[in-house]
Amino acid sequence: METKKGRFTFKNKLLKELKILLVEDEHKLSSLLKNAIGDNFYSFTIANNGEEGIEKFKKITPDIVITDIMMPKLTGLEMAKEMKKINSDLPIIILSAFSETDKLLNAIDVGVVKYFIKPFDPQELLEYIEEVAKKFENRNIELINGFSFNQTKNNLYKNGRYIAMTNKEKIFIQLLLQTQQTSETIKTTFWPQEEVSDDRVRSFIKRLREKTSKGLIKNTKGMGYEIQFKSSKVVC
Repeated sequence: METKKGRFTFKNKLLKELKILLVEDEHKLSSLLKNAIGDNFYSFTIANNGEEGIEKFKKITPDIVITDIMMPKLTGLEMAKEMKKINSDLPIIILSAFSETDKLLNAIDVGVVKYFIKPFDPQELLEYIEEVAKKFENRNIELINGFSFNQTKNNLYKNGRYIAMTNKEKIFIQLLLQTQQTSETIKTTFWPQEEVSDDRVRSFIKRLREKTSKGLIKNTKGMGYEIQFKSSKVVC
């Protein structure tokens, strides 16, 4: 590890492939952390409250979320619950000035992987993220018919050729990599404030199939949509 002017840098290629989302309403702390450890990652995005955190989570699909507990609009735990509905495997790290047992237990129930009490050493946070990063060693998911999805860049490829997709389509692929998606989960994820018909969902899937292939996304009656892997699912 190299240290320069308050910055902590690890020579770890795994970190350079990770997207980090920091949700923190204390601007001084968020700036400090970005300056101290942000250069280690593919991207280090900051949100200032829970609602903005969810918006940026859906837009960039981060690999790891770091969040304060006490924030305006949505608390860190309320936000974490919403994120876990989309990606149940998402590692979430909590930052808090509190150490009460009930908050610790609530964080565990949400699926938080680590709890840092303020003030803390940014180096310790970076060292912990490096441990978490080991689960992300394989970033390319191999799919059928020559398709692959790179989870760092959120890009789909066909025999190495980039396939242009909208942000919603990229997020949808990410969700399918986790589990099957029903029409109802698609509606609540992408159009949470709207009355959406099944036809609109089918049109969304149809456009994506036209860009890729009909066989890439399978619809099982009564189960939902699922993506077709080359072999068994790769766990990253």
